[in-house]
Formats: sequence, structure tokens, C-alpha cells
Amino acid sequence: MNEKRKAYYEKFDAQLDQWGAQIDQLKARSATAKAEIVQDCNQALDTFQRKHAEGLTRLKELKASGDDAWDDLVAGLEKILAEGKAAYHNAVSRFKS
Repeated sequence: MNEKRKAYYEKFDAQLDQWGAQIDQLKARSATAKAEIVQDCNQALDTFQRKHAEGLTRLKELKASGDDAWDDLVAGLEKILAEGKAAYHNAVSRFKS
């Protein structure tokens, strides 16, 4: 893996690690949330967890890919990063209700 690819892989891997920690924090908050908002919070958390899982899958694909698939994978990863960040902010906002 060349240096550019390695740096991108490490950046994305670090982001997914952060998301994993944020998921754990949101799960803990959900356990103590008011009953009327728990379902809404859990739905938002589920969306965030799906993006995390999708990111982990794509990260494995990136590591195993050749140079010919690199551009397509990077575009997909950037989309997942944007969607994951939006899902996280949506989940956090639900807990503030």
C-alpha cells in the first residue's frame, strides 16, 4: 500500500474507532433516557451503527483493493464519512430532546 493510501486508510480507521466509542456513549445515554424518547433515540442510534458497520466493511475492501479500484472506494468512503457524521449529529440531537 503506498503512503497516500496508507494515510487515508489510517484516517478512516481512526474515524471508525471514534464512531465506535461514540456509539457506546450513546447506548449508555439511551439506557437512562426518558421512556418517551428512547425509541426515537434508538432509531437514530441504529442508523449511526449501520453507517459504522458499512464503514468497517468498506475499510476492509480498501485494504484489499488494488490501485484500479482505489478511486471508486475513496468516493464511497467519503460518502460514508459524511453520512456517518450526519447520523451521529442526528442521534446526539435526539438525546437532547
